[in-house]
Amino acid sequence: MDAYQHLEVKRDGETVRITMNRPSRRNSLSEDHLRELTAAFDEAGGSDATGIVLGANGPVFSAGHDFGDVSSRDVVGVRDLLNICTNLMQTIQNVPQVVIARVHALATAAGCQLVATCDLAVAAESAGFALPGGKGGWFCHTPAVPVARNIGRKRLMELALTGDAISASTAAEWGLINYVVPDDQLDRAVDELLARATRGSRTGKGIGKQVLYQQLDRPEADAYGIAVPVMAAMSQSASAKEGMAAFLEKRHAVWPD
Repeated sequence: MDAYQHLEVKRDGETVRITMNRPSRRNSLSEDHLRELTAAFDEAGGSDATGIVLGANGPVFSAGHDFGDVSSRDVVGVRDLLNICTNLMQTIQNVPQVVIARVHALATAAGCQLVATCDLAVAAESAGFALPGGKGGWFCHTPAVPVARNIGRKRLMELALTGDAISASTAAEWGLINYVVPDDQLDRAVDELLARATRGSRTGKGIGKQVLYQQLDRPEADAYGIAVPVMAAMSQSASAKEGMAAFLEKRHAVWPD
């Protein structure tokens, strides 16, 4: 893995672990940090890893955009920064691997956006989540995009308009994260969920992830229009044929990819 200034990236078996490591700035997302995250996900996405874990060091998971960076820019510069951030979020969802957010502490604004963007998320009981722009001067317009798609309209409005933080247990109840666990069980819970989510064909799962994102939030007829041709085409893949043969022959599958 390449060397990074703001990240620790390591390969751990079939998993790539990307850890934000800018604790003195509360893992705030400067342009450099955003570009490093995008590069790390691109690199991991092109590897033969089956899963990616996004975590952080320090007292905060991520405080969102770096106001020192934002305040020095004009409107064109801020738009550029937000486009860089959006590209990161799209990269996370475009990589074929399963991506899990490992949330050990507070995730606010674009930090909460990161959590909502990951395929799956597990949080420690001490974690919290907020879109604080609602009680500040810069509303969380872009962080609200993936959060809305996780938690629904009324809960989004409460989170975005009040700016108040919610607990990890509330985040799980609302659908922002999958599970909340005791702090000392966080790593085990992340690895257990990743192991379950990465079973089977790597290629089949990677294509499956992309089609899920394409059909989500579309009208039902449009969603079927996307899903049917892909599922039909994938029935002829080596992985699908092996999976069906293994089922019919009552044996364990040997995945070709």
